Amino acid sequence: MPPYSGSVAKGSTTRNAAKGSAKGSGGGGARPAGARPSGDDRSARLEQVRRSQRAGERRRTALIIGGAAALVAVLVAVVAVVIVREQRAEDPALVGLPASAAACDPVQTQPATGVSEHVGPGTSSPDVTTVDYGTVPAVFGQHYASPAYPASPFYTAEDRPPVEQLVHNLEHGYTIAWYTEDLPEDQRAQLQEIAQEARALGETNGKFIAAPWDASRGELPEGKTIGLAHWGAEEGSLQLCGAVSGEAITDFVTAHPYSDSPEPNAA
Repeated sequence: MPPYSGSVAKGSTTRNAAKGSAKGSGGGGARPAGARPSGDDRSARLEQVRRSQRAGERRRTALIIGGAAALVAVLVAVVAVVIVREQRAEDPALVGLPASAAACDPVQTQPATGVSEHVGPGTSSPDVTTVDYGTVPAVFGQHYASPAYPASPFYTAEDRPPVEQLVHNLEHGYTIAWYTEDLPEDQRAQLQEIAQEARALGETNGKFIAAPWDASRGELPEGKTIGLAHWGAEEGSLQLCGAVSGEAITDFVTAHPYSDSPEPNAA
């Protein structure tokens, strides 16, 4: 019979190997499938989720801020356009060229004559229907018994009253912007706009007219297309320009208000 001790040693070796294997499984090896994550793993995953959420919130915030900024920029641009349009609608000085670019001559003045000197139908000089004015265009002098009333702010060659009738308007404090027939269409539109707006100025009290000058009565100097005329209480004033300038017209009526005229209270 074999020795007893040999059999026991073999069994002991087998059990020890099993124990060692079990011990190794519970040590630093991989966690068995289905085992719960450790506390450190849960914290890491939670922090990762939080970082993702924060990044998403930052992106959303950036998009909201960017969209709001773009909307504000659009609104500011719209408001600016509206303000400019309103200012332009209220200020004839903003229409046309600046005065410095309109080739305007200095204002010419001379003593005015012809106050209450009526000619034409219904007067003591019924046969005098055409007056030879000393300036081109007319600023003062003999005139028809009745002014153009109610006067339009803008006339064309087709509807303009006679020059002698409009000179009577000058006597009543009107400023007239005489323009030549060759004034470009775009400038005519600007002058028409200015004529409407100039009537709202306190210096005109509604007394402003733009009308075409009759070239058969004398031509404006070469290069001049606008003649600003005002009949003052003591002297007449005339300024010639080479282009339409709302600024030049505004400066002119400011310096020569309707109140400085022979008959400012007449219609």
